[in-house]
Amino acid sequence: MNVGRLVTAMVTPFDDNGEIDFHDVTKLINHLIANGTESLVVAGTTGESPTLSKEEKLSLFKHTVKVVNGRIPVIAGTGTSDTRASIALTQAAEKAGVDGIMLVTPYYSKPSQEGMYQHFKTIAASTDLPIMLYNVPGRTAVSLAPETIVRLSNIDNIEAVKEASGDTDAASFIIENAQDGFKLYGGDDSLTLPLMSVGSSGIVSVASHIVGKGMSQMIQNFSQGHIQMAAKQHRELLPVMKAMFMAPSPAPVKAALEMHNIVSGNLRLPLIRLNDEEHQLLYQTLQPKATFFVS
Repeated sequence: MNVGRLVTAMVTPFDDNGEIDFHDVTKLINHLIANGTESLVVAGTTGESPTLSKEEKLSLFKHTVKVVNGRIPVIAGTGTSDTRASIALTQAAEKAGVDGIMLVTPYYSKPSQEGMYQHFKTIAASTDLPIMLYNVPGRTAVSLAPETIVRLSNIDNIEAVKEASGDTDAASFIIENAQDGFKLYGGDDSLTLPLMSVGSSGIVSVASHIVGKGMSQMIQNFSQGHIQMAAKQHRELLPVMKAMFMAPSPAPVKAALEMHNIVSGNLRLPLIRLNDEEHQLLYQTLQPKATFFVS
């Protein structure tokens, strides 16, 4: 699964009635590709997956595959806290034509490391698609240990992990000890460059919705050995990266997209729009970074 270095965890646009706005989905996909996104994650956390039904997810997968039309890989978020449900959604996503799947750690039930290993191993055996694991303990209340990720890397179609624990030591351990060819992607925009400095393959990003051009340039400069330039761009982009999480995600990034007339900022409850103070702060943060944004 060659997904490039800049992967966007795509928001799910909703209309004023709270339904998926497929016209805006199309507009957003084309915007992201034009601004440097090399792969899309659909119906992940940033896509408000907890509020999407199985039928909505499948419709979103099919629509995205059709609109992308082979231009970049499409990765479907099919992980749940139920192994059997995850298998069913994964197999349906495979039939929908996606290029890979992302599997989040099982939330709420807080399984053991062995339980998580068996969960991912069982799902992997049910599909031919390449798999990216997703470790985000801040949202799931359970953390996939580096040693477990290394163990899972020996399964043929488990090819990558989105590591969003914020633990650079754990990331370094995984990169050093995982099976050859296994890739680690950061899950925190602000750690993109620090993690690339220890060998990560890139970032699964939220900020790339808004500053995709700048992030792509930063990653390219680092990859080409222009370290000082990449570091300068990192410092310049950092306020935007942090602003994307000033409130529960994806409320800030949807507000930013709406500011730039890309898609609506509508969310589904229990998430709510930014308040006036947050909205003004976001606007003030984004304006000086206009050179990193391509409409």
